[in-house]
Amino acid sequence: MTLFLVAVVFWLTAWAANEWLVRLHPETALSRRAINLLVPLLFGLALLVLWQGITRGFDIPRVLLPAPSEIWERITNSLPILSADFRQTFLKSVIPGYIMGCGLGFLVAILIDRSPFLKRGLLPIGNFVSALPIIGIAPIMVMWFGFDWQSKAAVVVVMTFFPMLVNTVQGLSAASSMERDLMRTYATTWWQEMTALRLPAAAPFIFNALKINSTLALIGAIVAEFFGTPIVGMGFRISAEIGRMNVDMVWAEIAVAALAGSAFYGAVALAERYVTFWHPSVRARTI
Repeated sequence: MTLFLVAVVFWLTAWAANEWLVRLHPETALSRRAINLLVPLLFGLALLVLWQGITRGFDIPRVLLPAPSEIWERITNSLPILSADFRQTFLKSVIPGYIMGCGLGFLVAILIDRSPFLKRGLLPIGNFVSALPIIGIAPIMVMWFGFDWQSKAAVVVVMTFFPMLVNTVQGLSAASSMERDLMRTYATTWWQEMTALRLPAAAPFIFNALKINSTLALIGAIVAEFFGTPIVGMGFRISAEIGRMNVDMVWAEIAVAALAGSAFYGAVALAERYVTFWHPSVRARTI
């Protein structure tokens, strides 16, 4: 109980510190970035301390909820296994599927823009397919493409294709009619109008799809590994270890997946900031 009380005190102290930090109005950009980084770090640390205090203070069984210290110990003692699972799931399944799914979605959106028939026909199908449960798609892809990474990449393609398609089509129509009429008065071709006006206007929509897909791709690959995979991979390890009641290893895999997904999302968000630096939404965050 003492550990629980200490954790609660730390939580309240961290909460008060965060309340003080978010009310500051620093003048320099460096100070603002430091505060923006410190607030979530302090909040996350407070959550971990509270988690540790609850599990230790109330003697919660390890099989129900291991303490953060136990999860960290498992991570440090299982680095070769976690590294192999990360390479199998993230590098062999997520990245290829993400590139293919987003790339195909973007190219098909460009084709749809040239054809009103395809725009009216494919978009409803895209909304329908995006609503299909991954738990039903994954075993079918395993039957079609086998148990190796190809079937997981196929699941990722299905999950990332239609968000990119829908967002890109929506973004291509973001340019106003006045801007498009101005381009036509200069006798621009369709390709010139696309590259000079419509694609830049659609960039925020495209990056929004890329950020959404960065998390969907990892979820899809992990779930697909539940239905058949070589004896390696995050999804395989979670399924196997939960059957052995090794919950700390399951949480270790979850932690690795969360860090990988967050880093992937952050990389896409950083690329968006540099590519669309001119957009009002990006400029507002830098002021």
